[in-house]
Amino acid sequence: MSDEIILKIENLTKRFGGVTAVDQISFDLRQGEFLGLIGPNGSGKTTLINLITGFVKPTAGKITYRDQEITGKAPYTIACLGISRSFQMVRTFHKLPAFKNLIVPLYSPRVKKFGGGKYGERDDIAIDLLDDLGFERDSFVPYKVAGSLPHGYLKRLDLARCIALRPDLLILDELFSGMAMSEVAATLPMIEKFNREGLTIIMAEHRLKELFRVASRVIVLNFGQKIADGPPKEAMGKEEVQKAYLGTEVEG
Repeated sequence: MSDEIILKIENLTKRFGGVTAVDQISFDLRQGEFLGLIGPNGSGKTTLINLITGFVKPTAGKITYRDQEITGKAPYTIACLGISRSFQMVRTFHKLPAFKNLIVPLYSPRVKKFGGGKYGERDDIAIDLLDDLGFERDSFVPYKVAGSLPHGYLKRLDLARCIALRPDLLILDELFSGMAMSEVAATLPMIEKFNREGLTIIMAEHRLKELFRVASRVIVLNFGQKIADGPPKEAMGKEEVQKAYLGTEVEG
């Protein structure tokens, strides 16, 4: 992790009518950092991710990415700057083969800027990336239509689409939701590898034991407010967090 601040959030607020989903949240994120974003259901995690990635416009506050203000910019503009994200509900092209789901990011302006592969080579690039994420290129799995794949494969397909964009900042919204423990155990080292290679990651997650294995820092949200920010053990030890976040996963 370097000292360079890649993302700066200042007093970010989002109100939906009379409900404040995100309430004056501020934090900095450094290049190469792995940040966990946690909190009870309805605490504002997904809304915060939607604000950063342009799917929701803030009521107030400022978002700066690599010294460029991106507050309220369109999702495709933010993606082209190097921020990619996954979704809680996997959004694939269900009627296309799994590897063809990667063609959209591989044809993006951002990837073209890096060279991206010539026409006809992108299929090979897609297959290679899926193979790295456990799709066994010698099997039929990468070639099956996405809609026929089990949930765990769909989650990894969503991750592959994020990585295909060649991001500098990867934001994962409950990637492990609905995965079996064996699938989580297989996916976690892949995410660790991306981070070791320099990718900055924000991961919103309810499976705390698994998240704490990889996140060096966590932000805890409750009712839209930031109630803790620091190393996992230190953050979870705060009385306010204990009151908001009860359960067996908090222990140990």
